[in-house]
Amino acid sequence: MTTRAFFQWMAVAVCAGAFVASVQAPVGAADGNKACGLLTSSELQTVLGTTVSLSAGGGMAAGGVELCSGQTSTATVMLRLSTGLDPGRDRSGGTEKGGIEVVKKMGIQVDVKTFGPITCSTMVPPANLAQHGFNTTCTVSKPTAIVGVEVTAKSQQDMVSIERLHPLAEKMASRF
Repeated sequence: MTTRAFFQWMAVAVCAGAFVASVQAPVGAADGNKACGLLTSSELQTVLGTTVSLSAGGGMAAGGVELCSGQTSTATVMLRLSTGLDPGRDRSGGTEKGGIEVVKKMGIQVDVKTFGPITCSTMVPPANLAQHGFNTTCTVSKPTAIVGVEVTAKSQQDMVSIERLHPLAEKMASRF
């Protein structure tokens, strides 16, 4: 697994409490991709301060995950929708705590805030991992599904704060 794929996996594991494969489907037109319907471009623009064009992944990715991505000059945006999850799955937070410890051992600064069913985190890498980006993620968990919005900035000064991303997660919560 590449460092970037590991970094993306950890962001999802820390926030979502579920394993989501970090395999990205090829970008292209995908009618019916529900991930792209979670947020509008104008909602993202309000938070990011710039226009984002979203592109759907090629249908369902690994494990029932739909992906939608966009790019700005300073960040990458990823919307994820994972459905068909076991309502009896472990949601105690053990997976997240283990993931947090792993990334902290790599020198990554992690901040996690929980707002009911919404969990947001930031990950600030040390200088030797800065090329992988500065991540802010918010996820919403329901019994059989998880959605997430992830913004990976190229520099720390371009990071989106949890306080700015959290309202988007609240909007997403009512859309799946």
